Amino acid sequence: MIQVLHGLKVVEQGTFITGPAAGMLLGDLGADVIKVEQPVTGDPFRAFKNGLYSPHYQTYNRNKRSITLDTKTSADREVLDALIAEADVYIQNFRPGVAEKLGVGAERLQALNPKLVYVAISGFGATGPAAGRPAYDTVAQAASGFLHLLVNPENPRVVGPAIADSLTGFYAAYGALGALFERSRTGVGRKVEVSMLEAMAHFNLDAFTHFFQVDEVMGPYSRPSVSQSYVLRCADDKWIALHMSSPEKFWRGLAVAIEQPDIFADERFATRDARIDNQETLIRLLGERFLTQPRDEWCRRLQREDVPNAPMYDTSEALEDPQAKHLQLMTSAEHPVMGLFRTVRSPVSFDGERALEVRPPPMLGEHSDEIRAALKRRWK
Repeated sequence: MIQVLHGLKVVEQGTFITGPAAGMLLGDLGADVIKVEQPVTGDPFRAFKNGLYSPHYQTYNRNKRSITLDTKTSADREVLDALIAEADVYIQNFRPGVAEKLGVGAERLQALNPKLVYVAISGFGATGPAAGRPAYDTVAQAASGFLHLLVNPENPRVVGPAIADSLTGFYAAYGALGALFERSRTGVGRKVEVSMLEAMAHFNLDAFTHFFQVDEVMGPYSRPSVSQSYVLRCADDKWIALHMSSPEKFWRGLAVAIEQPDIFADERFATRDARIDNQETLIRLLGERFLTQPRDEWCRRLQREDVPNAPMYDTSEALEDPQAKHLQLMTSAEHPVMGLFRTVRSPVSFDGERALEVRPPPMLGEHSDEIRAALKRRWK
């Protein structure tokens, strides 16, 4: 594992996705991330088929160690305080006010360790009329205006993965790294706050900019229309994606690939603006053509003409692509109890070296003894 954060100590008291995702991102860069969990049940995301090692939990908890602490007891509170005293970063994603009730608010923890970067993740922010409301991924997507860009009005339903959860974790890690850089000059930590609403509003920046500048409210087809993006079914019932954008050379190459060299002489498709105005007609014509050949054949033809395209893979296919294999996107490790753990490596390389080593997600309390023993040695 590329350990650019080697020596950085992180205490994560996160559950579900946002807090654990932030901890995982720091762990991916080499930080020692200690996940503090409740005894018996641990992170609620663990529960799966009468076990505590669900795929959801595994997704966001690699490169960590787990300790169970019941902070209602004085002995375990002392252990937590000892961890905080030597930590660089603390991460929590409780509802506003809960951390203070549990004795892990920023004021108390930073009094124990003024160098601590304290990361607090919430749904709607720490204050304001919605601060106390429950927030999950879909709620944050909707409140930020982002979900409006995903829902097909003709068949309205929530689609896709937990974008808001994952991105909020990313922004939290980004904020922590910024505070750590400042601390390298000042020696003093910061309280870093990010909410799911704020994270998704920022991620939705393009839609807001269009509204601010040209009074346009974008919808689910606004950007695909302007960027001239297409998904097309092929003869073998597989799908392909095209992103044609503006360069005319791409359209000339497409005309050659589909063996219809005069299609863009048609005034409805002759210019970028005309293609945008007549996209539904063009989708229908391209759709009919792409149904005549299997996907591999279309990929071969389009690549030959340098047309931007890719097979629309599902997850069973994507990592089998030759380029994905070349980049070694899938990595694995053997957990001594839970067996083989496979995952997608961190996308960031340093000096050409990829992060191919990974620590499997811990079992509940797996490292409790070793963490407690190390604390006893240091705090004798």
